[in-house]
Amino acid sequence: MTSLANRHAVVTGGGSGIGASCAEALARAGARVTLMGRDIERLEAQRDAMRPHGDAACISVDVTNEAAVSHAFAQAVEMHGPVDLLVNNAGHAQAAPFTHTDAALWQRMLDVNLTGVFLCTRAALPAMLERGYGRIVNVASTAGQIGYAYVAAYCAAKHGVIGLTRALAAEVATKGVTVNAVCPGYTETELLRASLDQIMAKTSRSEQDARDALVRLNPQRRFVQPEEVANAVLWLCAPGSESMNGQSLSVSGGEVT
Repeated sequence: MTSLANRHAVVTGGGSGIGASCAEALARAGARVTLMGRDIERLEAQRDAMRPHGDAACISVDVTNEAAVSHAFAQAVEMHGPVDLLVNNAGHAQAAPFTHTDAALWQRMLDVNLTGVFLCTRAALPAMLERGYGRIVNVASTAGQIGYAYVAAYCAAKHGVIGLTRALAAEVATKGVTVNAVCPGYTETELLRASLDQIMAKTSRSEQDARDALVRLNPQRRFVQPEEVANAVLWLCAPGSESMNGQSLSVSGGEVT
């Protein structure tokens, strides 16, 4: 029997990048997986890729919409049973100088990166508390641990995710539920591709120059791979990690220590 057999895992933003890698790692460990995200075609493609490890469910949802989140989690429970493991991975980054960060951009970053975590956690947590078991892992960022220029709204939201993680972990510490965060550095995903495009557009640098500028931030001089983040998430969900609670693990090659 694999370590997460008979556990139901929900992964938001599960159609690509870190979310897809987390979903696959959890499925390999025996969990029943529900993929959530806005793009149903992308979710279904990921489900097909995961089929050797089990048949995942796919639910289209906007994690910033309270009613939609409640409905999505009700569907997930109907298909796979109560949620045991929640990976809050859905997120988005947008860069702008602070003086060009308007209220709409600010709110957009808070909605998807922070409020989405709040809504999904609130949908899953009551049943975890009732059963006396649950694992919540929030995919934050090194931007939640330190500051980066030109992404003030994103940094504020990710710092908020870590604050939420710590506060909730303390609140449920005696209830059989743990709450942790993983904080990837620059990771080889579509989000990285968007960052590179922004650098190229604003500085006229070549793609290679843009990549070099970002990779220099990592002491290992390479980008983090999605599977490496997924391995950290898997460990926090697996038996043996029960004393890990309220932590924010930096998966960044030593950029943040």
